[in-house]
Amino acid sequence: MSTAQTQDFAQSRVGKRPIVLPQGVELKVQGRKVSVKGPKGSVEREMPADVKIEVKDKTVTVAPTSGRGGKQYQGLARALLAGMVEGAANGFAISLDLIGVGYRCEIKGQQLNLALGLSHPVQFKLPDSVSARVEIIDQAGIKKPRLHLTSSDKMELGQTAARIRSFRPPEPYKGKGVRYTGERVREKAGKAGGGKGAK
Repeated sequence: MSTAQTQDFAQSRVGKRPIVLPQGVELKVQGRKVSVKGPKGSVEREMPADVKIEVKDKTVTVAPTSGRGGKQYQGLARALLAGMVEGAANGFAISLDLIGVGYRCEIKGQQLNLALGLSHPVQFKLPDSVSARVEIIDQAGIKKPRLHLTSSDKMELGQTAARIRSFRPPEPYKGKGVRYTGERVREKAGKAGGGKGAK
């Protein structure tokens, strides 16, 4: 289908906005597969079927190729492409705080070894696209490990952070567990000792 024909379909207000490729970032389209390479790494993803992606003079445009699903998939494809370009150019980062007595994190290659107050240590292999480092934070005299995760792939990074958090989500009474840096956990008051009629 020609470019002229694709313009006849209704277009997404957001999806039709062009994406300008930053310096050092390359984008290649092979059928539905799009690969983006930049200073912070490379990302590859398959795009929806009802859109056409064109690269011209370091500018990427997305156009619908069908009247039924093209408009909604145009916005989705544009959002995916923008995230891929941003990740390849600047990367994404998420930090997790390990809060609890004896909580530790060690990194050996792509292997995370976590001590989270459980009866067993937790071992987790990071995806190849995700890098990690541990920093010891001192807050009001209390030291805690902070795990920094970085990647050019926003989706992979988010899934990895969520998986690590799921090993020991913050509990609502003392706040112990793994939480995103800056995450606020609503803490509940513990049960009062003795009931109303206690003597």
